[in-house]
Amino acid sequence: MNVLLVEDEARVADFVLRGLRAEGWMVSHAPDAETAMEMTIQENFDVILLDLMLPGLPGQEFCRKLRARRNVTPILILSALDALDERVEGLRLGADDYMVKPFEFDELIARVEALARRADRFVQADPETILQAGEIVFDLETLEATVDGKPLDLTAKEREILKLFLSKPGRVFSRERILNTVWGASEDPLTNIVDVYVGRLRRKLGDSGERLQTVRGAGYRLTAK
Repeated sequence: MNVLLVEDEARVADFVLRGLRAEGWMVSHAPDAETAMEMTIQENFDVILLDLMLPGLPGQEFCRKLRARRNVTPILILSALDALDERVEGLRLGADDYMVKPFEFDELIARVEALARRADRFVQADPETILQAGEIVFDLETLEATVDGKPLDLTAKEREILKLFLSKPGRVFSRERILNTVWGASEDPLTNIVDVYVGRLRRKLGDSGERLQTVRGAGYRLTAK
C-alpha cells in the first residue's frame, strides 16, 4: 500500500505516519496541499488521506483540482469539521470517504483497505485482455508476454510481477505491495525475494529492462513510454 498523508498538524501527522508504517505500508507526508499536488504528479498513490484545514490551498480546493486533472486516486478526508454540510461538500467535491477527528485507528486502517480494494476491483474489471507498455505486451488470456513480438520465457511469479506493473504503467509499486500481491501475506516481509525476481525480470526483458526502474525508498515502476 502506498499512501499520501496531507496534514499540517505535526502531532497528528506523526501519529498517523507511525501507525500506517507499522502496518508495513509506504506512507509519504505533505504538510500542505500545494506540496501534495506536486507529489501526485511525480508519483501514483493507492489512497490519499486529506485534512481540510490546511495552510494556503484548503483541502476542498485540492480535492476539486485533483479530480479536474482526472486523477481518480481514492481520497479519505480526515477532518475536525463534523457538520453535515462539510461532510457532504467534501464528498461532492470528489472525496470517496470522510472521517471526523478524533478517530479510532483500527477504523482508519479498515477504511483505507476498503478504498484500496475498491480501486483494485475497478482496475480488474477492465475488459481489455491485452496489457501493454511500449514494446512490452502481455496477453491476459494466453498468459504470453512478448517484447517486440518475441515471446519471453517467464516463470509464473515473473509473469505475475510483469502483469502487476503493466496494469498501471508509470505507477510506483512498493516492495510490500508486490510481495502481498504475488506471494501473499504469509511471506516474510523482510525477505529480499522481490528484489531478486525484479532483477531476473529486468534481465529477461533485455534492452526493455531499462523501463523497469528502481525508485529509491519507494519501490519499482515500469515506465509507460
